[in-house]
Formats: sequence, structure tokens, C-alpha cells
Amino acid sequence: MSIAEIHKNRFGSEPEGVYKAPGRVNLIGEHTDYNDGYVLPTPIDRHLEVSLQKRSDNMINLYSHDFKQDTGYKIEDFKRDPKHHWANYVLGVVQALQKRGYHLGGFNMCIQGNVPIGAGLSSSAALETAVVRGLKEQYELDLDPVEEAYVGKECENNFVGVQSGIMDQFVSSLGEYGKALFIDCRTNEHSLHRLSGDVKVVIVNSMMDRSLASSEYNIRHAQCIEAVNHIKETYPTIKSLRDVTEEMLIEQWSSLPQLIARRARHVVTENTRVLESTKLLDQGDLVVFGELMYDSHDSLRKDYEVSSKHLDLLVDFTMDLEGVLGARLTGAGFGGCTVNLVESNYVDMFSNIIRERYFNRTAKKCEIYLA
Repeated sequence: MSIAEIHKNRFGSEPEGVYKAPGRVNLIGEHTDYNDGYVLPTPIDRHLEVSLQKRSDNMINLYSHDFKQDTGYKIEDFKRDPKHHWANYVLGVVQALQKRGYHLGGFNMCIQGNVPIGAGLSSSAALETAVVRGLKEQYELDLDPVEEAYVGKECENNFVGVQSGIMDQFVSSLGEYGKALFIDCRTNEHSLHRLSGDVKVVIVNSMMDRSLASSEYNIRHAQCIEAVNHIKETYPTIKSLRDVTEEMLIEQWSSLPQLIARRARHVVTENTRVLESTKLLDQGDLVVFGELMYDSHDSLRKDYEVSSKHLDLLVDFTMDLEGVLGARLTGAGFGGCTVNLVESNYVDMFSNIIRERYFNRTAKKCEIYLA
């Protein structure tokens, strides 16, 4: 059933518009965005979509088709809803727009999507972007795509309470299929880089719970700030780990707490990997690009400690497969998905082997998607 039909069944009339936005997979550049660093995601062919119908009163009425839940709020008086977590991504967008001075009225909205929830493929950013697009059109708001992304980020940071960076919303708003989107998360400079060659981006969902992701995400954010504050004592001009070079980190290594030093090393070296990756994509060198993906996972596993047993297994399973160029965890970690660069004619065999190996080792079934 289409979302327009769902909307009519729920609210008694057709919506005035339907809006959608894609999830994303990050090829390389993990936990760098909130450190003003560099990332290289690409959108996936799975979306969140919303239907929207303006009301004449001040009520926001929401229905989630996926959760089979509905709820309502007054537009001038709402707060974070602990019982309907999915609704907070709509309310947070409304609040962010109100803080920017935009006047919104009440509306009816239905939500549905096929981005796997809790898989680290950014279903939340897809929802935020779809909601921004709908409210922008219906209320004729003056927002460009970069501003749309920042409205979503403000929702995530200030209303939902996750101190994420701009990557997820940015690629949901500005990404293009078949291309990697380089983003400088400080300056908003961005560029598209085609994934040349006969390869596919294959996503493997471990189907493991990511309940630790939000709390540990905020801990990692605080640890990065601690590293910056320490290094600033010697280099007062730095503002974030984006400004720290590998030479600076080596110099400061012995004076930093070991855990904080390792957290910083991941971010500093990951930024270098992203910059090198854009050059490799432009040169069509996917072999070395794949090697950097493996290096990234190793850093996330050992230095940043955001991997998990199941994610490590999925990456390790690819090591002897000649049709796989690279693999790593993607997203915040602690469960969710890996991203794999696989030769096109090897995708079916890859999928069968990974499913079999994962089930034999864990007694769990993984899910596999193509970006």
C-alpha cells in the first residue's frame, strides 16, 4: 500500500504531498564528522517517506505505519516523547525550524520506510530530511539543501540528544546514486566522486542490536574533546582533531592518557584515509581504496573500540575472498552493518558465502542489501 493510501485511510483525505529521502552507507571516514573532519558516504536505494497534509488548527498528528503507532501534539507546546521515539525526529525538525524563525501550522503526517531501523544506515537522518523537504514545500520555506541538512543535525543534537555530526543528513540531502560524496564537515565543501569499475557496494546487516551506540557515541565525542583540550596546551590554535597532524600526535603521545591517545589516533589517521580515498576514486584505483577500508576497520576495532564480535567476523570472513576489494564496519558501530566493495560478477557468490559462514559461526541470519 502506498503512503498516500495509508494517509487517506488514516486521516480521511489525500495528502497534499509525499516526500522521501534515502538512507546512506559510509564508505570510509567513521567518527570523523563530529571532529570537523572528512567523510565519504553514498546514498542507498532505501528510503523513508512521509505524507503531509496541513491542518487549520495547531495540532501535529503523526502515524508511523512501520510501528503501527499514532500520536499527537500541539505545535506551540511539545517536548521529547519517550514513548514514541520515532516521533521525536519529526518534532525535533519542527523545533529547529521554529528556532530559525519559521512559522508552521498544524499538520497530519504518515511515515513509512524500508531503511532497516537500527542497522546504522541512517534511517533517522532519512526521516529528518524527508520531513524537512515536506515542511519546506508546504510552508514555502527558504532553505537550500545544505541548510536542510543542518536542520536535521539540530534535531538530532538538540532534541533527540545524540551528538552526531553532519554526515548523515548531508548525504541524505545532497547525495547522488553511484557516487561517493566527499564532505568537509567544517567548511561544507563537498564533491562527488564516481565509483568507477565493475564493482558493487554491498551492505551486510549483522542483525545485532545497537543499543550501546547512542551512549557510547557521546562518550567518544567527549573523549575527542579531552584530547583536543590537552593538545591545545601546546598548540593553542587547534579547534578540533581535524587540525591535529600525525606529527603533532606523535609528539604529544606520551603525555596523553593512553585511551585518549588511541581515540585521537583513529580520528587523525581516518581523516588521512578519506583524503587519500578521494584521489584513489578519481584515479580508478579501487584495489588500494579497498585496502584503506580494511585499515579503517582495524583502527575502529583497536583504537576507537566501536566494533563488535559480529562485525569483526563479517569483515574477517572476507579476507580470503578474491572478489572482495575491501570491507569495514559502517555507522556508529556496536552492531549494525558492514560495507563491502565487491566485484559485480562475484556478488551472488559473496552473498551465499557470507550468509553460510555467519550462520555457521553465530547461528544468526544476516541480511544483505545492494547500495
